[in-house]
Amino acid sequence: MKISKDIRYIGVNDREIDLFEGHFIVPEGMAYNSYVIFDEKIAVMDSVDRNFTHEWLENLAGALDGKKPSYLIVQHMEPDHSANIMSFLEQYPDATVVASTKAFAMMQNFFGTDFADNRIVVKEGDTLSLGKHTLNFYTAPMVHWPEVIMTYDSTDKVLFTADAFGKFGALDADEDWACEARRYYFGIVGKYGVQVQAVLKKLSGLEIEKICPLHGPILHENLGYYLDLYNTWSSYGTETEGVAIFYTSVYGNTKQAVDVLEGALEDKGCPKVAVNDLARCDMAEAVEDAFRYGKIVLATTTFNAEIFPYMRTFLEELTERNFQNRRIALIENGSWAPQAAKVMMKKLEGCKNLSFTATTVTIKSALTDANIAQLEQLADELLAD
Repeated sequence: MKISKDIRYIGVNDREIDLFEGHFIVPEGMAYNSYVIFDEKIAVMDSVDRNFTHEWLENLAGALDGKKPSYLIVQHMEPDHSANIMSFLEQYPDATVVASTKAFAMMQNFFGTDFADNRIVVKEGDTLSLGKHTLNFYTAPMVHWPEVIMTYDSTDKVLFTADAFGKFGALDADEDWACEARRYYFGIVGKYGVQVQAVLKKLSGLEIEKICPLHGPILHENLGYYLDLYNTWSSYGTETEGVAIFYTSVYGNTKQAVDVLEGALEDKGCPKVAVNDLARCDMAEAVEDAFRYGKIVLATTTFNAEIFPYMRTFLEELTERNFQNRRIALIENGSWAPQAAKVMMKKLEGCKNLSFTATTVTIKSALTDANIAQLEQLADELLAD
């Protein structure tokens, strides 16, 4: 695949993987992207997962067609991108490794060597000339590891972004970019919004025609759309108007309350209601929805004087990702000592810029007419702001 006249794609599709990073469900697989820039000197941009060593080296050899690379540029040290550094150097021992100081320290951890005799250490603002192509390096710490760099080819106006702007799914998956990119972002990068904002600011002055991430497709049309989404996500803004509901239910009574609220919201003109059963849905998709919508409802049962385990896990997923800037409504259920609302508020107390509706719905076992009236009031409050 040609990215430009001088840049070729040599990555691989992984259709065997079931869980990315050991816990993200990826029914459409993953792509591990790698690129080659051809010039007087040839630069290879990152490697791929160890399960695809031979395929990647064959792709590289085919693209090189007998030529020898001068550099391997390592932008990110997660093993799905760095596992083949040693395999590359065994094949091309005269090539030089280019990476950040922290990346070389990680290489020592992974491989037992930091390539002290065969490396170029780059930092913010450094450049590397390949001939007519000049590579400009930008540090991107905690997007989403501390050693990350991004690389801008000022000749072809191509930005190599490491894991940023990536998504779940192999390149031959026929699916919308935003859904799996959003799940990927909030699942993997979401905690580091401040750091993403800093990188976006640094890159804002560049003339970018194509974005080449380490996962997912090359982005080359309507780049403003992708950049705007990343700005919204990393500033914890609202992407979609509507209400997202997250619930657990033991005997169906809390679910009944959610159904009533969903109907009330729709009847009152809510543009979108997204309902997530936390015991059955993909937790990463639920997290994605919580950051997508500006208004959310948490509905759960009191359980062992605490809250139902799936809701507890969900709230932990949110808080560890710096959940903020949201309007929240609470529904609790408990037969003799309901306290789920109190527990949920306690778990969220470290989050920034959260506001809560005046109405909290307390169900004691089964839904009553008074509860239904409260749910109607809750719908009004959610739609009034």
